[in-house]
Amino acid sequence: MRTYIGGHQAVSVNDFIELAFGTPVELWLGVEGETNEERMAREDAAHDILAENPEMPDDLIRIAAGVVEAHPELFDVAPLVRTARSHTVRRGVAA
Repeated sequence: MRTYIGGHQAVSVNDFIELAFGTPVELWLGVEGETNEERMAREDAAHDILAENPEMPDDLIRIAAGVVEAHPELFDVAPLVRTARSHTVRRGVAA
């Protein structure tokens, strides 16, 4: 099955996000190993996009809320169980 958004085929989660937001995910989250100069340029571009589209944050919140409502199973979490050992302290060393 193929999925198209606005005439563009989405083949991955990042494709869906990029097509829904109109910008690449990396613009908002950055990339591993980016330099300070690259980060500053990325943040400047994001700032410009938000200045031109002040409704964007509200739109993104609505999209996220819709995903949570439509697919609550994506957000099932299991509590982490701490063992008794993780609470003990040995002479100068926290476990």
